Amino acid sequence: MPTDKDTKPNTANVVYEVDGILYEGFWSKAADTAPLVLLAHAWGGLTEYEKTRATMLSELGYNVFAVDLFGQGVHPTEVEDKIQHMNTLLGNRDKLRLLMDAGKRAAQESGGDLSNMILMGYCFGGAAVLESARAGMDARGFVSFHGALATPEGQDYALTQAPILIFHGIEDDVVPMSDVDDLAVQLESHHVPHEIITYGGAPHAFTVFGTQNYHEQADQQSWHTFMDFLAENTK
Repeated sequence: MPTDKDTKPNTANVVYEVDGILYEGFWSKAADTAPLVLLAHAWGGLTEYEKTRATMLSELGYNVFAVDLFGQGVHPTEVEDKIQHMNTLLGNRDKLRLLMDAGKRAAQESGGDLSNMILMGYCFGGAAVLESARAGMDARGFVSFHGALATPEGQDYALTQAPILIFHGIEDDVVPMSDVDDLAVQLESHHVPHEIITYGGAPHAFTVFGTQNYHEQADQQSWHTFMDFLAENTK
């Protein structure tokens, strides 16, 4: 677990290539030996919101690499465009896994310690994190904040060997509680250590400050629980 608290992180945009296409992640460094958090963005691409969260984590002593899943400079703002970019990857799970793996490698090249890594994601990023969990990515834990939770047909959690933490709003009108229930059954059947926390009154995207969906209590409580999870599962 981190020893340097309240540090001022060093940050940088990191350009890397996947299958001839450029992607641009965000590196926020706390210390050479700090645990690594691999952060996956929501359906709007890698934005200032994810960069702010990365910096917040680094100020608490964690190195963070925010992966880019859409491509350098791709930050859709219209709902139709967001859906198109998200569904392109949700419909091509092999590519989604490839991009998460590429982000992991870019994090390592930036100085991240893959042996001491937690994955976390927001909304669409939560789906990307769970995809990595099902793929058996070597990590110390997987965390989803108001993420998509449905498991694609033919997939399961048989290869997942690290704990999973799920934060979900009861008033989420995008991800139904039936998906939460199904996920719990799957994780239990494969003996995956997990915790699923729901927040009454919290809508989808309840952590995104400055929006109408922001739910302060759920945001603060989930963040504190996430901090405990990081401390318990990293070294």
